[in-house]
Amino acid sequence: MSETLQYLTDPQGHKTAVVLPLSEYEKLIEDLDDLAAVAERRDEPAILHAQFKAELKRDGLI
Repeated sequence: MSETLQYLTDPQGHKTAVVLPLSEYEKLIEDLDDLAAVAERRDEPAILHAQFKAELKRDGLI
């Protein structure tokens, strides 16, 4: 994280929360969304790279 983080503390000085720049928060949310997508597809069968490329070509995507 390139920008400064700020910590909120309780009266005893223990960290209880963190304040981070919005840009860092948005990156974390994007990473969580990506991880959720990976987790949802975890049990899907894998296909060979060559087969994947052939399907993309067939569909006119490359």
